[in-house]
Amino acid sequence: MHRITAHQPYPLFNAAATRRLEKAAAAALPPHTLMQRAGLAIAQLAQSLAPHARTVWIACGPGNNGGDGLAAAMHLQRSGRRVVVTWLGQPDTAPADARASWQRARDAGVSWADTAPDDLGANDLCIDALLGIGVSSSPHSSARAPDARLRACLQALHHSPAPVLAVDLPSGLDADTGQFAAGLAPDTPPHLHHQAPPPRHTLSLLTLKPGLFTAAGRDAAGQVWLDDLGVEPGHEPPNAWLSGPALPAPRAHASHKGSYGDVAVVGGEGLAARGMGMAGAALLAASATLHSGAGRVLVALLDDGHLQLDLQQPELMFRRFDALALEQLTVVCGCGGGQAIARVLPEVITRAARLVLDADALNTIATQAALHALVVARGQHGQPTVLTPHPLEAARLLGLTTAEVQAHRLGAAQQLADQFNCVAVLKGSGTVVAAPDRVPAINPTGNARLATAGTGDVLAGMVGAHLAAGASALRAASEAVYQHGQAADDWPARQALTASALAQRVGGS
Repeated sequence: MHRITAHQPYPLFNAAATRRLEKAAAAALPPHTLMQRAGLAIAQLAQSLAPHARTVWIACGPGNNGGDGLAAAMHLQRSGRRVVVTWLGQPDTAPADARASWQRARDAGVSWADTAPDDLGANDLCIDALLGIGVSSSPHSSARAPDARLRACLQALHHSPAPVLAVDLPSGLDADTGQFAAGLAPDTPPHLHHQAPPPRHTLSLLTLKPGLFTAAGRDAAGQVWLDDLGVEPGHEPPNAWLSGPALPAPRAHASHKGSYGDVAVVGGEGLAARGMGMAGAALLAASATLHSGAGRVLVALLDDGHLQLDLQQPELMFRRFDALALEQLTVVCGCGGGQAIARVLPEVITRAARLVLDADALNTIATQAALHALVVARGQHGQPTVLTPHPLEAARLLGLTTAEVQAHRLGAAQQLADQFNCVAVLKGSGTVVAAPDRVPAINPTGNARLATAGTGDVLAGMVGAHLAAGASALRAASEAVYQHGQAADDWPARQALTASALAQRVGGS
């Protein structure tokens, strides 16, 4: 068993792949072996997380996830804990493994109750063994509405004063998408709690599931642990990866600014007549590009040349758009581009040596099929291209709703990559990086501090710097996304995160 951190990559397996592994392992092992191993692993982690717990309440569903909880109950009872189990199953209808675990728990002297104990405290522990991977958030799922006892258990877990350890998945969370099934989501979003909720942990069994790391998964799962129960994945290919950090890339002493590429940031429409201006977005992207190590950063603002020098960043070189040698440049296009971006996009998409498309560039492409075709052609010609949409921009590009994109983030990111023949970065909790004919990756770094204006512009600039330095589009996107999130994770606790400060921090400066 080990704790999952952001320090190394991990393969992720969806529910179908996990079931195949479970079935093959169960056939190769003596009866009840997997559930006995799972119960022991749960009990060991429970005792490690709550060594001073007086009471452990275990909510067990009617299936094998509940059986895992029952197996853990026996071990915890024998270790001297007061164990109270709420089991939603029946011996005569339970799977054989779960029925055997129920008998062992009963023989060990476990207490049974219809509801959670009234005296649970902050030092006690709740174990969620209700549903595991047995739910789907798909609108086409045939799952029945939760019954009253299940709803009561879920409410008790969601509002528990004690830490919660989920077995395999927080109950109701879809293993593949990170979304909750209908009627099973917590009724109070985590950010609306008036005080910090108690810690949450998830022990994923056999495999790590993608849904633990994206959409609602990260908030629901808390700290994730993995026990593979002694089962190797064998020939089962992963459905996704959890990204790891970039390998160190020391700079040769005998290098110069030309060794790290020139990046042009195109955007920043000026709307003086309406009392508006969007140069800030382009300047944030340019700042991030600069601090991420690009050799030179050129800025072409679409504001009629009102700004010719940034006194805070004199290293930035301002140019007219028509003076850019696009064929020699990595271009970051769209940050604050407004409607003005439309007039330069065909030329940018056709000519740029390497290209990052963000914000208003994406919104414009979503409305013009000809631009879509030009982006596809870039991939056919081997010109590196990265799209960096947030969910609404992704929805516009795909002709979907934002809810549909968020309902299956891995699928939406892959669809973007396939349709546009390029690397797609779907931003959000558990940012997804996808490329044609590749397994998508979920980024493990970042936090809610990034939910502030301009941080997406910073990311676009970082991707541009990695591309300019010679990284492939996929590597540039993956490394930039990881470092962007890591900078937020390392942010001083009492210091506000702003995009301008983030842009200066991303390169370690």
